Amino acid sequence: MINKISPSIEQALADIRDGSTVMIGGFGGAGQPAELIDGLIAQGAKDLVIVNNNAGNAEIGLAALLKTGRVRKIICSFPRQADSYVFDELYHAGKIELELVPQGNLAERIRAAGAGIGAFFTPTGYGTELAKGKETREINGRQYVLEHPIFADVALIKAEVGDRWGNLTYRKTARNFGPIMATAAKATIASVHTIAELGSIDPETVVTPGLFVKHIVQVPRTATGPAGFKAA
Repeated sequence: MINKISPSIEQALADIRDGSTVMIGGFGGAGQPAELIDGLIAQGAKDLVIVNNNAGNAEIGLAALLKTGRVRKIICSFPRQADSYVFDELYHAGKIELELVPQGNLAERIRAAGAGIGAFFTPTGYGTELAKGKETREINGRQYVLEHPIFADVALIKAEVGDRWGNLTYRKTARNFGPIMATAAKATIASVHTIAELGSIDPETVVTPGLFVKHIVQVPRTATGPAGFKAA
């Protein structure tokens, strides 16, 4: 019997190894799987490469993970915000490596990994420092930059509802990077607020099929959300 429901976050994250590339869903706090991030902090894996849209806020969620010093590199679009001081301090001290990727390119590089696309050309970034050292090509009179997929060992994402087969639905914009990250990782671990009976989720509403999910963990919904974020 297929049952992807994990009894605890600790068990779901147990196989993450040192040196892993970990995709973490979320757009700022929206859709960020803070309980899974806290679990990863407790789990202790180090020398990690993190893929996320941002580089953390204040000292919660992703920023709390960065503060442990166990992240070697972060690949993201928006590393600096008003409260991104944890990342700022690490970066200026030379304690973390940054790969800056335009947001559309980030999403497409992740999607390409899941879709089996070897590489793709995009006009975004051409003529800037972001294209330095990359192959370029003129196509139909326009200049393009070759970009490669981003693969991950693990994806940590947040969904709204899941069943024991791992099928997932999301809550509005909290979906963001979750579906494409699930397809680009060797193992996807999702937190959900509700575990549905098998067959009760309308197949037409399933966004991430269970094929792409290894574990789901049920977490409670709170008024303010985990780690101080507003519930999403």
